[in-house]
Amino acid sequence: MAPKARPLLLLVLWMLPAPAQPGPGNENDGGWQRRGAGAPAAVAEEERCTVERRADLSYAEFMQHYAFSRPVILLGLTDNSRFRALCSRERLLASFGNNVVRLSTANTYSYQKVDVRFQEYVEQLLHPQDPTSLGNDTLYFFGDNNFTEWASLFRHYIPPPFSLLGTTPAYSFGIAGTGSGVPFHWHGPGFSEVIYGRKRWFLYPPEKTPEFHPNKTTLAWLQDTYPTLTPSTRPLECTIQAGEVLYFPDRWWHATLNLDTSVFISTFLS
Repeated sequence: MAPKARPLLLLVLWMLPAPAQPGPGNENDGGWQRRGAGAPAAVAEEERCTVERRADLSYAEFMQHYAFSRPVILLGLTDNSRFRALCSRERLLASFGNNVVRLSTANTYSYQKVDVRFQEYVEQLLHPQDPTSLGNDTLYFFGDNNFTEWASLFRHYIPPPFSLLGTTPAYSFGIAGTGSGVPFHWHGPGFSEVIYGRKRWFLYPPEKTPEFHPNKTTLAWLQDTYPTLTPSTRPLECTIQAGEVLYFPDRWWHATLNLDTSVFISTFLS
């Protein structure tokens, strides 16, 4: 499934249908995690990460071993502590709470659009994924906002230092509830960094189409389909922790699953 051309900035905000009351967090999670009674249970990580992690990777090594052949998790290439501080729940609400964001359905056919204030999304609509909900019942914001409204935040982000000849980077920012995610899809290459929380990735090479339904959530796929896969048909998978960056090559199938309430940003190369 190839997506349509993206604008220079893509800003993603996941919305789930049932409201949730915000709970106290701490400075380590930016105030995004609910604590105590009633807090959602975190989704489990994989038994074994099958994506290579590399620290101090050179550009030459990146191009030779990963850029066109396989995903890799990059460690220690940038320091986004300033951007991370600005992405706390309190600071984002103070800076952008009155901004209107446009949400679209989170499946292959994104027809429905809903406009809400960012504060309403965070305080009332950010909610753990209902495992019985379909993709067209989950809404997200994707590329419909004015870049100038968020420029004061994005100018502090330091993207990965690697690029591919002939491509232009485009940002995609997201805030998502526990258990939410994107079903399998593919597009051009890019990087994805977790700012708060954890994001579990499932990846297949272009020639190996995964077994999935485009209108079922990743959580439903993990519960219903994943256990039936043989070792030879399972995807590459790994959970990306805060501060880590995943690179995915061109046309690789991938699905994502947020294991906690997560804040993340991708740099698409197109």
